[in-house]
Amino acid sequence: MYEEQQRPERTERPERPAQRESEHGPLAGFTVGVTAARRADELGALLQRRGAAVLHAPALRIVPLSDDGELLAATKDLLDQVPDIVVATTAIGFRGWIEAADGWGVGEALLEKLRGVEVLARGPKVKGAIRAAGLTEEWSPSSESMAEVLDRLLEQGVEGRRIAVQLHGEPLPGFVEALRAGGAEVVGVPVYRWMPPEDITPVDRLLDATVSRGLDALTFTSAPAAASLLSRAEDRGLLPELLNALNHDVLPACVGPVTALPLQSHGVDTVQPERFRLGPLVQLLCQELPSRARSLPIAGHRVEIRGHAVLVDGALRPVPPAGMSLLRALCRRPGWVVPRSDLLRALPGAGRDEHAVETAMARLRTSLGTPKLIQTVVKRGYRLALDPAADTKYADV
Repeated sequence: MYEEQQRPERTERPERPAQRESEHGPLAGFTVGVTAARRADELGALLQRRGAAVLHAPALRIVPLSDDGELLAATKDLLDQVPDIVVATTAIGFRGWIEAADGWGVGEALLEKLRGVEVLARGPKVKGAIRAAGLTEEWSPSSESMAEVLDRLLEQGVEGRRIAVQLHGEPLPGFVEALRAGGAEVVGVPVYRWMPPEDITPVDRLLDATVSRGLDALTFTSAPAAASLLSRAEDRGLLPELLNALNHDVLPACVGPVTALPLQSHGVDTVQPERFRLGPLVQLLCQELPSRARSLPIAGHRVEIRGHAVLVDGALRPVPPAGMSLLRALCRRPGWVVPRSDLLRALPGAGRDEHAVETAMARLRTSLGTPKLIQTVVKRGYRLALDPAADTKYADV
Protein backbone atom coordinates (compact mmCIF):
# COMPACT_ATOMS: atom_id res chain seq x y z
CA MET A 1 0.00 0.00 0.00
CA TYR A 2 1.44 3.35 -0.93
CA GLU A 3 1.94 6.28 1.32
CA GLU A 4 2.71 9.22 0.47
CA GLN A 5 8.34 18.76 -1.58
CA GLN A 6 6.43 21.21 -0.66
CA ARG A 7 4.82 23.40 -3.28
CA PRO A 8 3.80 26.95 -2.40
CA GLU A 9 0.18 27.91 -2.16
CA ARG A 10 -1.23 28.53 -5.61
CA THR A 11 -1.76 32.20 -6.32
CA GLU A 12 -3.28 34.06 -9.22
CA ARG A 13 -1.22 33.37 -12.32
CA PRO A 14 -0.12 35.89 -14.92
CA GLU A 15 -1.85 35.50 -18.26
CA ARG A 16 -0.29 32.96 -20.58
CA PRO A 17 -0.97 32.25 -24.25
CA ALA A 18 -3.51 29.53 -24.93
CA GLN A 19 -2.30 26.01 -25.54
CA ARG A 20 -3.83 23.78 -28.17
CA GLU A 21 -5.35 20.51 -27.04
CA SER A 22 -2.40 18.54 -28.41
CA GLU A 23 -0.04 20.56 -26.21
CA HIS A 24 -1.65 20.01 -22.84
CA GLY A 25 -2.53 16.91 -20.86
CA PRO A 26 -5.89 15.54 -19.76
CA LEU A 27 -5.55 17.19 -16.34
CA ALA A 28 -4.74 20.66 -17.68
CA GLY A 29 -6.85 23.27 -15.94
CA PHE A 30 -7.37 21.14 -12.83
CA THR A 31 -5.74 21.52 -9.42
CA VAL A 32 -5.03 18.35 -7.44
CA GLY A 33 -4.14 18.19 -3.75
CA VAL A 34 -1.53 15.67 -2.55
CA THR A 35 -1.51 14.60 1.11
CA ALA A 36 1.37 12.12 0.76
CA ALA A 37 4.48 12.28 2.91
CA ARG A 38 6.34 9.55 1.03
CA ARG A 39 6.64 9.27 -2.76
CA ALA A 40 5.03 12.70 -3.05
CA ASP A 41 7.58 13.74 -5.68
CA GLU A 42 6.65 10.78 -7.84
CA LEU A 43 2.92 11.36 -7.54
CA GLY A 44 3.29 15.09 -8.13
CA ALA A 45 5.41 14.49 -11.23
CA LEU A 46 2.84 12.06 -12.66
CA LEU A 47 0.08 14.62 -12.15
CA GLN A 48 2.06 17.55 -13.55
CA ARG A 49 3.13 15.52 -16.57
CA ARG A 50 -0.56 15.26 -17.42
CA GLY A 51 -1.11 18.97 -17.00
CA ALA A 52 -2.40 19.31 -13.44
CA ALA A 53 -1.44 22.04 -11.00
CA VAL A 54 -0.40 20.36 -7.74
CA LEU A 55 -0.83 21.61 -4.19
CA HIS A 56 1.14 19.43 -1.77
CA ALA A 57 0.94 19.27 1.99
CA PRO A 58 2.16 16.15 3.81
CA ALA A 59 -0.59 15.30 6.27
CA LEU A 60 1.81 13.31 8.47
CA ARG A 61 5.45 12.42 8.97
CA ILE A 62 7.15 9.09 9.40
CA VAL A 63 9.18 8.19 12.49
CA PRO A 64 12.65 7.03 11.31
CA LEU A 65 12.95 3.28 11.84
CA SER A 66 16.35 3.53 13.50
CA ASP A 67 14.79 5.72 16.21
CA ASP A 68 11.75 3.51 16.74
CA GLY A 69 11.91 1.76 20.09
CA GLU A 70 8.76 -0.25 19.35
CA LEU A 71 10.33 -1.81 16.26
CA LEU A 72 13.53 -2.62 18.15
CA ALA A 73 11.52 -4.29 20.92
CA ALA A 74 9.50 -6.36 18.40
CA THR A 75 12.71 -7.40 16.61
CA LYS A 76 14.35 -8.58 19.83
CA ASP A 77 11.17 -10.47 20.73
CA LEU A 78 11.31 -12.36 17.42
CA LEU A 79 15.00 -13.10 17.87
CA ASP A 80 14.31 -14.56 21.31
CA GLN A 81 11.32 -16.57 20.14
CA VAL A 82 11.25 -17.30 16.41
CA PRO A 83 7.83 -17.09 14.73
CA ASP A 84 6.31 -19.84 12.62
CA ILE A 85 5.11 -17.41 9.96
CA VAL A 86 6.06 -13.88 8.86
CA VAL A 87 3.58 -11.83 6.83
CA ALA A 88 5.37 -9.09 4.84
CA THR A 89 3.03 -6.36 3.62
CA THR A 90 5.14 -3.64 1.95
CA ALA A 91 8.49 -3.67 0.17
CA ILE A 92 9.72 -0.41 1.67
CA GLY A 93 8.67 -1.56 5.13
CA PHE A 94 10.41 -4.92 4.85
CA ARG A 95 13.61 -3.35 3.49
CA GLY A 96 13.51 -0.70 6.20
CA TRP A 97 13.13 -3.34 8.90
CA ILE A 98 16.20 -5.24 7.71
CA GLU A 99 18.21 -2.01 7.37
CA ALA A 100 17.19 -0.88 10.86
CA ALA A 101 18.18 -4.29 12.24
CA ASP A 102 21.58 -3.91 10.57
CA GLY A 103 21.95 -0.53 12.25
CA TRP A 104 21.26 -2.13 15.61
CA GLY A 105 23.82 -4.85 14.90
CA VAL A 106 21.28 -7.70 14.68
CA GLY A 107 20.62 -7.76 10.93
CA GLU A 108 22.43 -11.02 10.19
CA ALA A 109 20.92 -12.69 13.24
CA LEU A 110 17.43 -11.65 12.13
CA LEU A 111 17.91 -12.96 8.59
CA GLU A 112 19.29 -16.24 9.92
CA LYS A 113 16.19 -16.69 12.07
CA LEU A 114 13.86 -15.84 9.16
CA ARG A 115 15.49 -18.38 6.82
CA GLY A 116 13.69 -21.17 8.60
CA VAL A 117 10.34 -19.38 8.73
CA GLU A 118 7.35 -19.51 6.36
CA VAL A 119 7.29 -16.06 4.75
CA LEU A 120 4.15 -14.79 3.03
CA ALA A 121 4.40 -11.75 0.72
CA ARG A 122 1.40 -9.53 0.01
CA GLY A 123 2.50 -8.66 -3.55
CA PRO A 124 5.28 -8.72 -6.16
CA LYS A 125 7.18 -5.72 -4.81
CA VAL A 126 7.33 -7.31 -1.38
CA LYS A 127 8.56 -10.55 -2.98
CA GLY A 128 11.39 -8.58 -4.57
CA ALA A 129 12.38 -7.10 -1.21
CA ILE A 130 12.29 -10.53 0.45
CA ARG A 131 14.50 -12.07 -2.23
CA ALA A 132 16.89 -9.12 -2.17
CA ALA A 133 17.42 -9.90 1.51
CA GLY A 134 18.41 -13.47 0.60
CA LEU A 135 15.13 -15.02 1.69
CA THR A 136 12.47 -16.88 -0.27
CA GLU A 137 8.74 -16.35 0.12
CA GLU A 138 6.52 -19.36 0.61
CA TRP A 139 3.49 -17.84 -1.13
CA SER A 140 2.01 -14.60 -2.45
CA PRO A 141 -1.61 -13.86 -3.50
CA SER A 142 -2.21 -12.85 -7.11
CA SER A 143 -4.70 -10.24 -5.91
CA GLU A 144 -2.19 -8.49 -3.60
CA SER A 145 -5.01 -8.58 -1.07
CA MET A 146 -4.53 -9.04 2.65
CA ALA A 147 -7.96 -10.66 2.71
CA GLU A 148 -6.62 -13.47 0.54
CA VAL A 149 -3.60 -13.84 2.83
CA LEU A 150 -5.95 -14.11 5.80
CA ASP A 151 -8.12 -16.71 4.06
CA ARG A 152 -5.09 -18.87 3.33
CA LEU A 153 -3.85 -18.71 6.92
CA LEU A 154 -7.25 -19.53 8.39
CA GLU A 155 -7.77 -22.41 5.94
CA GLN A 156 -4.42 -23.88 6.97
CA GLY A 157 -5.22 -23.37 10.63
CA VAL A 158 -3.38 -20.99 12.92
CA GLU A 159 -4.11 -22.38 16.37
CA GLY A 160 -0.98 -22.43 18.50
CA ARG A 161 1.13 -20.78 15.79
CA ARG A 162 3.24 -17.66 16.33
CA ILE A 163 2.73 -15.20 13.49
CA ALA A 164 4.69 -11.97 12.93
CA VAL A 165 2.74 -9.40 10.92
CA GLN A 166 4.62 -6.49 9.40
CA LEU A 167 2.44 -3.47 10.11
CA HIS A 168 2.78 -0.45 7.84
CA GLY A 169 1.04 2.41 9.57
CA GLU A 170 -2.37 1.60 8.12
CA PRO A 171 -5.19 -0.35 9.71
CA LEU A 172 -5.57 -3.99 8.71
CA PRO A 173 -9.28 -4.31 9.44
CA GLY A 174 -9.97 -7.57 11.26
CA PHE A 175 -6.71 -9.18 10.16
CA VAL A 176 -4.92 -9.46 13.49
CA GLU A 177 -8.20 -10.01 15.36
CA ALA A 178 -9.16 -12.90 13.07
CA LEU A 179 -5.80 -14.58 13.55
CA ARG A 180 -6.04 -14.26 17.31
CA ALA A 181 -9.60 -15.55 17.25
CA GLY A 182 -8.25 -18.57 15.38
CA GLY A 183 -5.84 -19.29 18.21
CA ALA A 184 -2.67 -17.68 16.87
CA GLU A 185 -0.17 -15.64 18.84
CA VAL A 186 0.33 -12.49 16.79
CA VAL A 187 3.40 -10.24 17.05
CA GLY A 188 3.03 -6.87 15.34
CA VAL A 189 6.14 -5.49 13.64
CA PRO A 190 5.60 -1.71 13.32
CA VAL A 191 7.94 -0.93 10.44
CA TYR A 192 7.02 2.72 10.49
CA ARG A 193 4.75 4.89 12.57
CA TRP A 194 3.01 8.14 11.76
CA MET A 195 2.99 11.43 13.60
CA PRO A 196 1.49 14.83 12.73
CA PRO A 197 3.72 17.01 10.54
CA GLU A 198 6.13 19.28 12.39
CA ASP A 199 4.93 22.27 10.32
CA ILE A 200 1.14 22.26 10.18
CA THR A 201 0.89 25.40 8.00
CA PRO A 202 0.88 23.58 4.62
CA VAL A 203 -1.87 21.26 5.86
CA ASP A 204 -3.97 24.26 6.88
CA ARG A 205 -3.45 25.78 3.43
CA LEU A 206 -4.56 22.53 1.83
CA LEU A 207 -7.67 22.45 4.05
CA ASP A 208 -8.49 26.06 3.20
CA ALA A 209 -8.09 25.33 -0.51
CA THR A 210 -10.36 22.31 -0.21
CA VAL A 211 -13.21 24.00 1.65
CA SER A 212 -13.02 27.03 -0.67
CA ARG A 213 -13.17 24.74 -3.71
CA GLY A 214 -9.73 25.79 -4.83
CA LEU A 215 -9.04 22.10 -5.55
CA ASP A 216 -10.71 19.81 -8.05
CA ALA A 217 -9.45 16.59 -6.45
CA LEU A 218 -7.71 15.52 -3.27
CA THR A 219 -5.54 12.40 -3.31
CA PHE A 220 -4.79 10.02 -0.45
CA THR A 221 -2.23 7.24 -0.50
CA SER A 222 -2.53 6.08 3.10
CA ALA A 223 -5.25 5.77 5.71
CA PRO A 224 -3.17 7.65 8.33
CA ALA A 225 -2.89 10.65 6.00
CA ALA A 226 -6.66 10.71 5.54
CA ALA A 227 -7.23 10.35 9.28
CA SER A 228 -4.69 13.08 10.02
CA LEU A 229 -6.33 15.54 7.64
CA LEU A 230 -9.77 14.84 9.10
CA SER A 231 -8.39 15.31 12.61
CA ARG A 232 -6.81 18.64 11.74
CA ALA A 233 -10.05 19.81 10.14
CA GLU A 234 -11.91 18.89 13.31
CA ASP A 235 -9.38 20.77 15.47
CA ARG A 236 -9.97 23.88 13.35
CA GLY A 237 -13.75 23.53 13.34
CA LEU A 238 -13.71 22.87 9.58
CA LEU A 239 -14.77 19.23 9.53
CA PRO A 240 -18.37 19.85 8.33
CA GLU A 241 -17.11 22.15 5.56
CA LEU A 242 -14.42 19.65 4.54
CA LEU A 243 -16.90 16.76 4.37
CA ASN A 244 -19.33 18.91 2.38
CA ALA A 245 -16.60 19.81 -0.12
CA LEU A 246 -15.49 16.19 -0.53
CA ASN A 247 -19.07 15.00 -0.93
CA HIS A 248 -20.05 17.56 -3.56
CA ASP A 249 -17.28 19.48 -5.32
CA VAL A 250 -13.78 18.14 -4.58
CA LEU A 251 -13.16 14.59 -5.80
CA PRO A 252 -11.56 12.40 -3.09
CA ALA A 253 -9.31 9.83 -4.78
CA CYS A 254 -7.72 7.02 -2.76
CA VAL A 255 -5.08 4.53 -3.86
CA GLY A 256 -7.11 1.65 -2.42
CA PRO A 257 -9.95 0.58 -0.11
CA VAL A 258 -7.89 0.52 3.08
CA THR A 259 -6.78 4.10 2.48
CA ALA A 260 -10.43 5.11 2.01
CA LEU A 261 -11.63 3.75 5.38
CA PRO A 262 -11.26 6.95 7.47
CA LEU A 263 -13.14 8.93 4.81
CA GLN A 264 -15.86 6.32 4.44
CA SER A 265 -16.37 6.30 8.21
CA HIS A 266 -17.38 9.98 7.82
CA GLY A 267 -19.78 9.21 4.99
CA VAL A 268 -17.46 10.30 2.16
CA ASP A 269 -17.58 8.21 -1.02
CA THR A 270 -14.24 7.95 -2.79
CA VAL A 271 -12.96 6.77 -6.16
CA GLN A 272 -10.24 4.11 -6.30
CA PRO A 273 -8.30 2.44 -9.12
CA GLU A 274 -8.60 -1.29 -9.69
CA ARG A 275 -4.86 -1.69 -9.09
CA PHE A 276 -3.56 -0.08 -5.93
CA ARG A 277 -0.71 1.86 -7.51
CA LEU A 278 0.16 5.50 -8.11
CA GLY A 279 0.01 5.19 -11.91
CA PRO A 280 -3.54 3.78 -11.99
CA LEU A 281 -4.59 6.42 -9.43
CA VAL A 282 -3.42 9.18 -11.77
CA GLN A 283 -5.05 7.50 -14.76
CA LEU A 284 -8.31 7.38 -12.82
CA LEU A 285 -8.12 11.14 -12.26
CA CYS A 286 -7.43 11.59 -15.97
CA GLN A 287 -10.79 9.93 -16.64
CA GLU A 288 -12.85 11.33 -13.78
CA LEU A 289 -11.98 15.03 -13.76
CA PRO A 290 -12.50 15.78 -17.49
CA SER A 291 -15.78 13.83 -17.40
CA ARG A 292 -17.02 16.14 -14.63
CA ALA A 293 -16.11 19.36 -16.43
CA ARG A 294 -18.99 21.52 -17.72
CA SER A 295 -19.09 21.75 -21.51
CA LEU A 296 -21.34 24.24 -23.34
CA PRO A 297 -21.88 25.46 -26.93
CA ILE A 298 -21.37 29.22 -26.69
CA ALA A 299 -21.28 31.71 -29.58
CA GLY A 300 -20.36 28.98 -32.04
CA HIS A 301 -17.56 27.64 -29.83
CA ARG A 302 -17.28 24.59 -27.63
CA VAL A 303 -16.37 25.80 -24.14
CA GLU A 304 -15.30 23.41 -21.38
CA ILE A 305 -15.02 24.87 -17.88
CA ARG A 306 -12.36 23.32 -15.67
CA GLY A 307 -11.01 24.17 -12.24
CA HIS A 308 -8.73 27.14 -13.02
CA ALA A 309 -8.87 27.24 -16.81
CA VAL A 310 -11.23 26.98 -19.77
CA LEU A 311 -10.91 25.03 -22.99
CA VAL A 312 -12.18 27.06 -25.93
CA ASP A 313 -12.36 24.79 -28.97
CA GLY A 314 -9.64 22.67 -27.38
CA ALA A 315 -7.33 25.61 -26.63
CA LEU A 316 -6.40 25.93 -22.94
CA ARG A 317 -7.11 29.38 -21.51
CA PRO A 318 -5.91 29.98 -17.92
CA VAL A 319 -8.39 32.20 -16.06
CA PRO A 320 -7.76 34.21 -12.84
CA PRO A 321 -9.74 33.09 -9.76
CA ALA A 322 -12.05 36.12 -9.88
CA GLY A 323 -12.86 35.38 -13.52
CA MET A 324 -13.60 31.72 -12.73
CA SER A 325 -16.00 32.85 -9.99
CA LEU A 326 -17.89 35.00 -12.49
CA LEU A 327 -17.90 32.27 -15.13
CA ARG A 328 -19.29 29.70 -12.71
CA ALA A 329 -22.03 32.11 -11.67
CA LEU A 330 -22.98 32.62 -15.33
CA CYS A 331 -22.95 28.86 -15.93
CA ARG A 332 -25.45 28.08 -13.20
CA ARG A 333 -28.15 29.17 -15.68
CA PRO A 334 -26.50 29.32 -19.10
CA GLY A 335 -28.04 31.85 -21.44
CA TRP A 336 -29.93 33.65 -18.69
CA VAL A 337 -29.06 37.18 -17.60
CA VAL A 338 -27.23 37.33 -14.28
CA PRO A 339 -27.53 40.72 -12.52
CA ARG A 340 -24.39 42.59 -11.52
CA SER A 341 -25.46 42.35 -7.89
CA ASP A 342 -25.45 38.54 -8.07
CA LEU A 343 -22.09 38.52 -9.81
CA LEU A 344 -20.70 40.88 -7.15
CA ARG A 345 -21.69 38.39 -4.46
CA ALA A 346 -19.88 35.67 -6.41
CA LEU A 347 -16.60 37.61 -6.36
CA PRO A 348 -14.40 36.75 -3.37
CA GLY A 349 -13.89 39.81 -1.18
CA ALA A 350 -15.34 42.22 -3.74
CA GLY A 351 -17.21 44.42 -1.27
CA ARG A 352 -20.12 46.54 -2.50
CA ASP A 353 -18.70 48.29 -5.56
CA GLU A 354 -20.21 46.83 -8.74
CA HIS A 355 -17.30 48.34 -10.65
CA ALA A 356 -15.35 45.30 -9.41
CA VAL A 357 -17.62 43.15 -11.56
CA GLU A 358 -16.84 45.20 -14.67
CA THR A 359 -13.09 44.99 -14.00
CA ALA A 360 -13.15 41.24 -13.38
CA MET A 361 -15.40 40.70 -16.41
CA ALA A 362 -13.00 42.60 -18.68
CA ARG A 363 -10.14 40.41 -17.48
CA LEU A 364 -12.24 37.28 -17.94
CA ARG A 365 -13.04 38.17 -21.53
CA THR A 366 -9.36 38.84 -22.22
CA SER A 367 -8.42 35.49 -20.68
CA LEU A 368 -10.98 33.63 -22.80
CA GLY A 369 -9.60 35.23 -25.97
CA THR A 370 -13.12 35.38 -27.43
CA PRO A 371 -15.00 38.37 -25.94
CA LYS A 372 -18.29 37.48 -27.63
CA LEU A 373 -18.68 34.41 -25.39
CA ILE A 374 -20.14 36.73 -22.73
CA GLN A 375 -22.76 39.32 -23.66
CA THR A 376 -23.45 42.55 -21.79
CA VAL A 377 -27.15 43.20 -21.27
CA VAL A 378 -27.46 46.95 -20.74
CA LYS A 379 -28.68 47.96 -17.27
CA ARG A 380 -29.32 44.32 -16.37
CA GLY A 381 -26.10 42.32 -16.23
CA TYR A 382 -24.33 39.66 -18.26
CA ARG A 383 -25.15 36.36 -19.93
CA LEU A 384 -23.38 33.57 -21.73
CA ALA A 385 -24.06 33.75 -25.47
CA LEU A 386 -25.44 30.23 -25.52
CA ASP A 387 -26.09 28.90 -29.01
CA PRO A 388 -29.83 29.13 -29.83
CA ALA A 389 -30.18 25.41 -30.41
CA ALA A 390 -28.99 24.79 -26.83
CA ASP A 391 -31.41 27.16 -25.09
CA THR A 392 -34.02 24.54 -24.26
CA LYS A 393 -31.48 21.96 -23.20
CA TYR A 394 -29.55 24.19 -20.81
CA ALA A 395 -31.99 26.90 -19.70
CA ASP A 396 -33.00 25.21 -16.45
CA VAL A 397 -29.63 23.70 -15.53
